[in-house]
Amino acid sequence: MKNKDYFHKSLLISIFAVYFLIFVGGLVRSTGSGMGCPDWPKCFGQWVPPMEKSELPSNYKEIFKVQGKEIADFNAFKTWTEYINRLIGVIIGFCVLAVFITSFSYLKECKEVPILSFFTLIVLGFQGWLGAVVVSTNLAQWMITIHMLVAFFIVFLLFYLWHRTKLYKIQEALKLEAKEKQPSWNLAATFVLVTLFITIIQVILGTQTREEVNLVQTTLPLIPRGNWVENLGVFFNIHRTFSILVLGSHIGLFLYLKNKVLKEEAFFNKALLYTVSLEVISGIGMAYFGIPAFLQPIHLLLASFMVGFLFYLSLSIPYQHLAKQKNKTS
Repeated sequence: MKNKDYFHKSLLISIFAVYFLIFVGGLVRSTGSGMGCPDWPKCFGQWVPPMEKSELPSNYKEIFKVQGKEIADFNAFKTWTEYINRLIGVIIGFCVLAVFITSFSYLKECKEVPILSFFTLIVLGFQGWLGAVVVSTNLAQWMITIHMLVAFFIVFLLFYLWHRTKLYKIQEALKLEAKEKQPSWNLAATFVLVTLFITIIQVILGTQTREEVNLVQTTLPLIPRGNWVENLGVFFNIHRTFSILVLGSHIGLFLYLKNKVLKEEAFFNKALLYTVSLEVISGIGMAYFGIPAFLQPIHLLLASFMVGFLFYLSLSIPYQHLAKQKNKTS
């Protein structure tokens, strides 16, 4: 049992750590620090990057050029912002490694847990390689989007592991036969899946809007930040209008599930309502106050919370009937 406790603790730490990395990744983008380290895995050829320009050779722009183009002037803030982002990624690697090692406590009872833990570790390694590709392509927008979506996928895997071990405990406590372990696809589960689908579409629209912002930054560099919004294209308008559907679907989901779910699911249901409300407020702030840099990572983090919470509910709600059975017998 002790090893299983270690597994759950390392899993919970990993979930929080990945969300923190998503926030820091948004901070890297909003501050323009993505090329703060022009090489990978080192930074300016060093394992610990320089603090000042004087620590670099005079021709550093030529030495560390990317895709044949010289890099921008050295900026210590941007360099260390990107470097810290990478360090957090390494720490998460150790967290997920701990998840994999402790998952062997489930090897005899539920082989799916260590297998999926190992797969999560592989996906995390792939994410690290993608980070190198993002740098080598000089922050190609499509690569940044893929990088973000893989981060969401890692969140999904970790949430699934949490759900799977919780479900295993319930099934073992009830001593169920295989046919009795099947999910129950009711209206509540369908409502969650529809809301998740709507939210993912909104996230994709958000990534396209972000690309429009980057395009304005690069093609119209003299335009003040406060005028960026009026120069954005069709994706921004769709993204802004679609937010009404996103908010409405979340409010409807909250009201529908309010008295139909157990304690843990009720927590996620409430958290979703608060999160989508803050997300809409942050979106309004970005649209009407010149896309302030501090709101961009917050907006991304809130979106990732919404997607993660919905995904967990989509896993958990179809098995509510089993959890209710267990509560009656305990």
